[in-house]
Amino acid sequence: MKVSVVAPVADGVTADPEWMAAFAGHLERCGFESIVVVEHTVLVTRYDSVYPYDSSGRVGLAADCPIPDPLDLLAFLAGHTTTLGLATGVLVLPNHHPVVLAKRAATVDALSGGRLRMCVGVGWLKEELEACGADFDNRGRRADEQVAVLRALWAEQPEGVSHHGEFFDFEDVMCYPKPIARERLPIHIGGHSRAAARRAGRIGDGFQPLGVTGPELASLIAVMRDEAASAGRDPASLEISLGHAVNKIDAARAGALADQGADRLVLAMPPTADIEQAKDMLSGCAQRLSLIA
Repeated sequence: MKVSVVAPVADGVTADPEWMAAFAGHLERCGFESIVVVEHTVLVTRYDSVYPYDSSGRVGLAADCPIPDPLDLLAFLAGHTTTLGLATGVLVLPNHHPVVLAKRAATVDALSGGRLRMCVGVGWLKEELEACGADFDNRGRRADEQVAVLRALWAEQPEGVSHHGEFFDFEDVMCYPKPIARERLPIHIGGHSRAAARRAGRIGDGFQPLGVTGPELASLIAVMRDEAASAGRDPASLEISLGHAVNKIDAARAGALADQGADRLVLAMPPTADIEQAKDMLSGCAQRLSLIA
């Protein structure tokens, strides 16, 4: 099973270049598959939106918490690693114009030797999306079109690419460099809703329903697989990424998640600004999961 780790955010360490270079380097040495970085273009001091991953409905981040741009951060980390996968999780699609995003993602992938994996979602923080000029209510339809635009621009089409959709319109454009895998650069869908599960089955390369367990998780995976089959796709070809914690996961828990369908673990870090403590946690986790001896 593949094992990735989410870079910690709450202590602001993701904006510390020395800390992040050391963290990513240790992940690579310990045999982890990839590092995952989160995105919030902006946070807000007051919001009515409900954070869906905590019973309080509030996100545990101060509005002034430093959260670097995910693709810029991954480009930086690519220069400090050689084999470690580089993943967004979750990149908030409504905050981005897909033509610009296609260029930026392809650049990171090409310069890193094909190490980028994108996990994208439609976002939960209405106030953030509105600050970026996006309409919260149509973000699902917009996301479907954005994925189509990304893949069209990444494909090899010598005659150029034209697109005439509900949200985006352009004629005879070319976007280079291309990702190493062209239009097959992995796009996974993050989210906990049935709409996210359907989107993953219909157009995604994988599904990342973090924070969902038990019968609800089984139901979402079934929805994803049914949607894939209805779209003429092989449900078994879609990767499922499930979450746990670096300091709590062990072989038995990993096995239980595999039984639920996990192809990849996405592990959260406990809050810490101490890089040596973080490295010790990663080493212990890697040993428990037999990533290293």
